[in-house]
Amino acid sequence: MAKKTFQGRPLLAGNLQGKALASTQPLNTTGSYLENLFGGNSTTAPCTDPNNKEFYKKDLAGAILCFTTTVGSSLGGAALMGVGSLGLGPKAMLFSQHVDSVSLAGLLMDDIWNDRRVITIDLLGDEFLETVKTGDSIEIAEDGTVTVG
Repeated sequence: MAKKTFQGRPLLAGNLQGKALASTQPLNTTGSYLENLFGGNSTTAPCTDPNNKEFYKKDLAGAILCFTTTVGSSLGGAALMGVGSLGLGPKAMLFSQHVDSVSLAGLLMDDIWNDRRVITIDLLGDEFLETVKTGDSIEIAEDGTVTVG
């Protein structure tokens, strides 16, 4: 596949290279990290949300997550901070749509209070999710540019 570049809005900027973990469905932050938050798993972060067929049972720890947006309860931001404190949070969250305020609040607080940055870029567009597939190489630039391929 030829490289394809997308421009998003950097909310928590950074530079990163790695492999994508992609889903065309929203990420339920609380539902996806139930085992970590309430089950004591401290070595991996298997997605526990059966409604997200593309992420379900895949290890979300240290991943570059590519998806539409986040959904779920008002615990979403706390869930992201919680898995971050366990060392099992994602490295980056790349949204094709707008980030939701609850998740962004948790990511910002974790970044400011705990010095744990999860690179966060939103508004990458529908074509981003039509292009990126799990296992694809991803390059993230400080200005919100994401290159797939």
